[in-house]
Amino acid sequence: MKALVFGVTGQVAKELARRTPDGVQMTALGRDLANLADAGACEDAIKAADADVVINAAAFTAVDQAESDESAAFLINGETPGMMAKAAAKRGLPFLHISTDYVFNGDGDRPWHETDMTGPMGVYGASKLAGERRVAEANGRHIILRTSWVFSAHGKNFVKTMLRLGAEKDRLSVVDDQIGGPTPAAAIADALWKMAAGLHEGRGETGIFHFAGAPAVSWAGFAEEIFSQSNLPNRPVITRIPTSEFPTPAKRPHNSRLDCSRIRSAYGIEQPDWRDGLSDVIRELEATV
Repeated sequence: MKALVFGVTGQVAKELARRTPDGVQMTALGRDLANLADAGACEDAIKAADADVVINAAAFTAVDQAESDESAAFLINGETPGMMAKAAAKRGLPFLHISTDYVFNGDGDRPWHETDMTGPMGVYGASKLAGERRVAEANGRHIILRTSWVFSAHGKNFVKTMLRLGAEKDRLSVVDDQIGGPTPAAAIADALWKMAAGLHEGRGETGIFHFAGAPAVSWAGFAEEIFSQSNLPNRPVITRIPTSEFPTPAKRPHNSRLDCSRIRSAYGIEQPDWRDGLSDVIRELEATV
């Protein structure tokens, strides 16, 4: 199987490269060759590619910045993925695209199903939802993988931020009323590879799938586990606070739980235990110090 992947430096893109299965040839395109801010260049790359599947692992992920840069967010997360999906559909290539729990409004406390009504709270979520709709409208074989709270040893993420702050401060205030499933980027990459193979072999289901780590936890609970597993000489004391005490430009959903039963039924992919993934990431980070 030959896979064309958009993204090189992102968390999932890096793990796709590191975890490429035997027998798969991966070609990764970075911003220098296919910037998602240039929809035409991305479309041309798919038209010219020697590929069996296309995976879009690139996105505008700066949630707060999206509030003040709406046009860029909708171009990169909405318009361009739609054009990419159309180009893939014209060639009969499966198209896999990553989305987010931010397409929901965060109400309630039950896990969100793929069929639940969406209702983004901010620009980032709205731009990702626009991308979902345009990918679906391309009418090709596609997978939209909604995930949440991605972390790895690469790039910017909550784990790395907590470890940095934990080494600098004795006390940290962390939000405790936002609940979700931290998801290792490595697990997302493995899921994408398995689903891509299924589509390539003509036996995989298409549409929207949810994939997130388990068990559900708050950001504060996540932070406590990070410090519990770390080798910091002095672990900071965590003060659990409500969202109202940590205002941000973009609203965050209180409920980011995702029901992952469909991906289990269709592809045999189980929810990863994020605590195991966290252990791997911390060990990798500590090995590089």
